[in-house]
Amino acid sequence: MIDSREALERLKAGNKRYLSDDIPPIQINAESRRQLLKSQNPFAIILGCSDSRVPAEIIFGQGLGDLFVIRVAGNVVAPSQIGSIEFAAEAFGTSLVVVLGHTMCGAVEATIEQLKQPTESRSPHLHSIVSRIRPGVEPLLDAASNDKADLMRLAVRANIDTSVTNLRHGSRILENLIEEKKLLIVGAEYCLETGTVEFFDE
Repeated sequence: MIDSREALERLKAGNKRYLSDDIPPIQINAESRRQLLKSQNPFAIILGCSDSRVPAEIIFGQGLGDLFVIRVAGNVVAPSQIGSIEFAAEAFGTSLVVVLGHTMCGAVEATIEQLKQPTESRSPHLHSIVSRIRPGVEPLLDAASNDKADLMRLAVRANIDTSVTNLRHGSRILENLIEEKKLLIVGAEYCLETGTVEFFDE
Protein backbone atom coordinates (compact mmCIF):
# COMPACT_ATOMS: atom_id res chain seq x y z
CA MET A 1 0.00 0.00 0.00
CA ILE A 2 1.29 3.48 -0.88
CA ASP A 3 1.90 6.06 1.82
CA SER A 4 -0.36 9.04 2.48
CA ARG A 5 1.75 11.60 0.60
CA GLU A 6 1.90 9.48 -2.52
CA ALA A 7 -1.85 8.87 -2.25
CA LEU A 8 -2.43 12.61 -2.01
CA GLU A 9 -0.33 13.26 -5.11
CA ARG A 10 -2.22 10.56 -6.98
CA LEU A 11 -5.52 12.31 -6.18
CA LYS A 12 -4.13 15.65 -7.32
CA ALA A 13 -2.91 14.13 -10.57
CA GLY A 14 -6.27 12.49 -11.09
CA ASN A 15 -8.08 15.78 -10.65
CA LYS A 16 -5.81 17.32 -13.27
CA ARG A 17 -6.73 14.51 -15.66
CA TYR A 18 -10.41 15.16 -14.94
CA LEU A 19 -9.94 18.83 -15.82
CA SER A 20 -8.25 18.01 -19.13
CA ASP A 21 -10.45 17.46 -22.18
CA ASP A 22 -7.58 15.61 -23.85
CA ILE A 23 -7.43 12.72 -21.37
CA PRO A 24 -9.81 9.80 -22.02
CA PRO A 25 -11.92 8.47 -19.11
CA ILE A 26 -10.88 5.41 -17.12
CA GLN A 27 -11.77 2.26 -19.05
CA ILE A 28 -13.64 -0.40 -17.05
CA ASN A 29 -14.18 -3.85 -18.52
CA ALA A 30 -14.87 -7.44 -17.52
CA GLU A 31 -11.20 -8.16 -16.88
CA SER A 32 -10.77 -5.21 -14.53
CA ARG A 33 -13.84 -6.38 -12.60
CA ARG A 34 -12.52 -9.95 -12.37
CA GLN A 35 -9.21 -8.75 -10.96
CA LEU A 36 -11.05 -7.22 -8.00
CA LEU A 37 -13.12 -10.29 -7.08
CA LYS A 38 -10.72 -11.64 -4.46
CA SER A 39 -9.59 -8.42 -2.81
CA GLN A 40 -9.48 -4.65 -2.90
CA ASN A 41 -6.70 -2.21 -2.04
CA PRO A 42 -8.10 1.34 -2.15
CA PHE A 43 -5.30 3.87 -1.82
CA ALA A 44 -7.51 6.61 -0.32
CA ILE A 45 -10.66 6.92 1.74
CA ILE A 46 -13.03 9.72 0.72
CA LEU A 47 -15.74 11.03 3.05
CA GLY A 48 -17.74 13.17 0.67
CA CYS A 49 -21.10 14.83 0.23
CA SER A 50 -23.96 12.93 -1.43
CA ASP A 51 -24.42 15.72 -3.98
CA SER A 52 -24.86 14.12 -7.41
CA ARG A 53 -22.44 16.63 -8.93
CA VAL A 54 -19.50 15.44 -6.81
CA PRO A 55 -18.73 11.77 -7.63
CA ALA A 56 -15.32 11.14 -6.08
CA GLU A 57 -14.07 8.52 -8.55
CA ILE A 58 -14.79 10.79 -11.50
CA ILE A 59 -13.42 14.06 -10.16
CA PHE A 60 -10.24 12.31 -9.01
CA GLY A 61 -9.88 10.37 -12.28
CA GLN A 62 -9.91 6.96 -10.59
CA GLY A 63 -11.35 3.56 -11.45
CA LEU A 64 -12.76 0.49 -9.75
CA GLY A 65 -10.99 -0.47 -6.53
CA ASP A 66 -9.02 2.76 -6.21
CA LEU A 67 -11.11 4.66 -3.64
CA PHE A 68 -13.10 3.68 -0.57
CA VAL A 69 -15.93 6.21 -0.76
CA ILE A 70 -18.41 7.16 1.96
CA ARG A 71 -21.04 9.72 0.99
CA VAL A 72 -23.49 11.55 3.20
CA ALA A 73 -25.24 14.90 2.84
CA GLY A 74 -22.98 17.65 4.13
CA ASN A 75 -19.98 15.28 4.49
CA VAL A 76 -20.79 15.08 8.19
CA VAL A 77 -19.20 12.69 10.67
CA ALA A 78 -21.43 10.25 12.56
CA PRO A 79 -20.62 6.88 14.19
CA SER A 80 -21.36 4.92 11.01
CA GLN A 81 -18.94 7.04 9.00
CA ILE A 82 -16.23 6.68 11.65
CA GLY A 83 -16.74 2.92 11.73
CA SER A 84 -16.49 2.71 7.94
CA ILE A 85 -13.22 4.63 7.96
CA GLU A 86 -11.82 2.54 10.82
CA PHE A 87 -12.68 -0.59 8.82
CA ALA A 88 -10.97 0.60 5.64
CA ALA A 89 -7.88 1.90 7.43
CA GLU A 90 -7.39 -1.35 9.35
CA ALA A 91 -8.55 -3.90 6.76
CA PHE A 92 -6.76 -2.41 3.75
CA GLY A 93 -4.00 -0.33 5.32
CA THR A 94 -5.28 2.74 3.52
CA SER A 95 -3.23 5.67 4.80
CA LEU A 96 -5.13 8.72 3.53
CA VAL A 97 -8.57 10.07 4.43
CA VAL A 98 -9.97 13.07 2.58
CA VAL A 99 -13.04 14.92 3.83
CA LEU A 100 -14.41 16.29 0.56
CA GLY A 101 -16.83 19.20 0.74
CA HIS A 102 -17.92 21.37 -2.15
CA THR A 103 -19.07 24.85 -3.04
CA MET A 104 -22.79 25.63 -2.94
CA CYS A 105 -23.47 22.73 -0.55
CA GLY A 106 -27.22 22.40 -0.02
CA ALA A 107 -26.85 20.86 3.45
CA VAL A 108 -24.71 23.79 4.62
CA GLU A 109 -27.14 26.27 3.09
CA ALA A 110 -30.08 24.55 4.83
CA THR A 111 -28.22 24.77 8.14
CA ILE A 112 -27.63 28.51 7.70
CA GLU A 113 -31.31 29.03 6.90
CA GLN A 114 -32.33 27.00 9.94
CA LEU A 115 -30.03 29.04 12.20
CA LYS A 116 -31.32 32.33 10.83
CA GLN A 117 -35.00 31.39 10.89
CA PRO A 118 -35.57 28.30 13.04
CA THR A 119 -38.49 26.12 12.03
CA GLU A 120 -39.77 22.83 13.33
CA SER A 121 -37.98 20.02 11.52
CA ARG A 122 -40.18 17.71 9.47
CA SER A 123 -37.67 14.91 9.92
CA PRO A 124 -35.49 14.03 12.91
CA HIS A 125 -33.12 12.36 10.44
CA LEU A 126 -32.61 15.57 8.47
CA HIS A 127 -32.28 17.44 11.74
CA SER A 128 -29.42 15.10 12.73
CA ILE A 129 -27.46 16.28 9.68
CA VAL A 130 -28.15 19.96 10.39
CA SER A 131 -27.16 19.48 14.03
CA ARG A 132 -23.76 18.10 12.97
CA ILE A 133 -23.10 21.00 10.60
CA ARG A 134 -24.30 23.63 13.08
CA PRO A 135 -21.24 23.80 15.43
CA GLY A 136 -18.90 24.84 12.64
CA VAL A 137 -21.30 27.26 10.99
CA GLU A 138 -23.02 29.01 13.90
CA PRO A 139 -20.02 31.11 15.02
CA LEU A 140 -19.83 32.61 11.53
CA LEU A 141 -23.29 34.16 11.55
CA ASP A 142 -22.34 37.12 13.74
CA ALA A 143 -18.79 37.50 12.43
CA ALA A 144 -19.48 37.18 8.71
CA SER A 145 -20.53 39.99 6.45
CA ASN A 146 -24.06 40.32 5.11
CA ASP A 147 -22.90 38.91 1.80
CA LYS A 148 -24.61 35.54 1.38
CA ALA A 149 -21.99 34.15 -0.99
CA ASP A 150 -19.18 35.07 1.40
CA LEU A 151 -21.00 33.41 4.31
CA MET A 152 -21.57 30.25 2.27
CA ARG A 153 -17.91 30.10 1.28
CA LEU A 154 -16.78 30.40 4.88
CA ALA A 155 -19.44 27.99 6.13
CA VAL A 156 -18.56 25.24 3.65
CA ARG A 157 -14.91 25.40 4.70
CA ALA A 158 -15.78 25.53 8.38
CA ASN A 159 -17.92 22.43 7.96
CA ILE A 160 -15.06 20.59 6.26
CA ASP A 161 -12.73 21.58 9.09
CA THR A 162 -15.26 20.39 11.68
CA SER A 163 -15.54 16.99 10.03
CA VAL A 164 -11.75 16.66 9.82
CA THR A 165 -11.45 17.49 13.54
CA ASN A 166 -14.21 15.04 14.44
CA LEU A 167 -12.42 12.26 12.59
CA ARG A 168 -9.01 13.07 14.04
CA HIS A 169 -10.36 13.06 17.60
CA GLY A 170 -13.48 10.89 17.45
CA SER A 171 -11.85 7.47 17.38
CA ARG A 172 -9.07 5.92 19.40
CA ILE A 173 -8.29 3.64 16.46
CA LEU A 174 -7.81 6.57 14.09
CA GLU A 175 -5.91 8.59 16.70
CA ASN A 176 -3.46 5.70 17.16
CA LEU A 177 -2.93 5.37 13.41
CA ILE A 178 -2.28 9.12 13.17
CA GLU A 179 0.19 9.01 16.08
CA GLU A 180 2.00 6.10 14.42
CA LYS A 181 2.24 8.10 11.15
CA LYS A 182 0.13 5.46 9.41
CA LEU A 183 -2.81 7.73 8.62
CA LEU A 184 -3.26 11.27 7.35
CA ILE A 185 -6.64 13.02 7.46
CA VAL A 186 -7.06 16.18 5.39
CA GLY A 187 -9.90 18.37 4.16
CA ALA A 188 -10.58 19.37 0.58
CA GLU A 189 -13.11 21.44 -1.33
CA TYR A 190 -14.45 20.69 -4.80
CA CYS A 191 -15.43 23.75 -6.80
CA LEU A 192 -18.58 23.09 -8.79
CA GLU A 193 -17.81 26.04 -11.04
CA THR A 194 -14.31 25.00 -12.12
CA GLY A 195 -14.04 21.28 -11.29
CA THR A 196 -10.89 21.92 -9.23
CA VAL A 197 -10.20 20.26 -5.87
CA GLU A 198 -8.32 22.37 -3.31
CA PHE A 199 -6.70 20.50 -0.43
CA PHE A 200 -6.36 22.04 3.05
CA ASP A 201 -4.04 21.45 6.00
CA GLU A 202 -1.76 18.97 4.29
